[in-house]
Amino acid sequence: MIESRKVRERSEHNIYISMKEMNFEKLASVANQFNIEGVVKCIEPVGNGHINDTYLVRTDRDNYLLQRINDHVFGSPERLMENVTAVTEFIGGRLRVIPAKNGRAFVRTANGFFRMLTYIGNSYSCEHANDPETFREIGRAYGAFINDLAEFPADRLNETIEGFHDTRRRFEQFRKACESDPLGRKSTALPEIGFAFAHEKDVDYLNDCVKRGEIPVRVTHNDTKINNVMLDRDTGKAVAVIDLDTVMPGLAVNDFGDAIRSGAATGCEDDPDAESIRLDIELYRSYAKGFMEGFPGLTKREKELLPFGAGIMTLECGLRFLTDYLEGDHYFKTDYPGQNLARCRTQFRLVREIENHWDELQIEE
Repeated sequence: MIESRKVRERSEHNIYISMKEMNFEKLASVANQFNIEGVVKCIEPVGNGHINDTYLVRTDRDNYLLQRINDHVFGSPERLMENVTAVTEFIGGRLRVIPAKNGRAFVRTANGFFRMLTYIGNSYSCEHANDPETFREIGRAYGAFINDLAEFPADRLNETIEGFHDTRRRFEQFRKACESDPLGRKSTALPEIGFAFAHEKDVDYLNDCVKRGEIPVRVTHNDTKINNVMLDRDTGKAVAVIDLDTVMPGLAVNDFGDAIRSGAATGCEDDPDAESIRLDIELYRSYAKGFMEGFPGLTKREKELLPFGAGIMTLECGLRFLTDYLEGDHYFKTDYPGQNLARCRTQFRLVREIENHWDELQIEE
């Protein structure tokens, strides 16, 4: 297990925020615009998310999480924070929005939009759940998240990213990137492009199921990476589901599938040896048990479609990485050239693994 909240060793007087240099004094000035208790003593970058920038703010009274919202990805931080505030208030629990002193859920500065959240102490999150029981607990947490929001009025939620899990839309974005090839990278990704086009037949299936009334649209998390569940350090039990920026109406099978994509592979997301990636069947089954325990209201048809959800979410994520690579890496953060192509390759390898083990992935009643 790896703690995603582990602090990186950087000077508090030289903190970097995504192309913007902000020193301790500037970050503390932002933090002090929220209703926090005590005097800010230290600000440390934490986490490894692809989209937002996160900082642990330590005061002499308490700890908080300060986040800069990526307004390139989330075009309307106001609408996003309406969702996050409504959902956290509805669920209750340890994750809460700390309001700004002006009464709003965020502040806008010359360096972008910021929000403040409670810091969940004595907890950790996993990058890799090699322990089946831990993965089962994460599955239970995500299932319970959907269950807890079963009575939440979905029409209250804003669409924070248009068509986020519309796989047809993602495919058309990929097709456009292939046709335009703005940076001349197409020739370096021909096997991956061929794989994507060979799977176009799958991209409409879940939308068609919804149109036929086979599966319901629910309030879902939509970004169920395993490190978005905080676990109690003493008991190992889930204490909070975090990163609620993409909570919108969606499909339970997609929430299931994205967690399998991120947690049941034997290698990391950008493993340079993509062909070594395998699907861990034991982890898959453990997660499925936990997910259904957390959400007993899952329908028979949804259970039948869980394996398909795993495959289509992995394919969709691979399409997104490949599209971003072709377009110039403007969406996902990258640490080195070609990282998005490496990410795409691991996803497409995992799709093949899911296809090869299809019969073993069926959910028994």
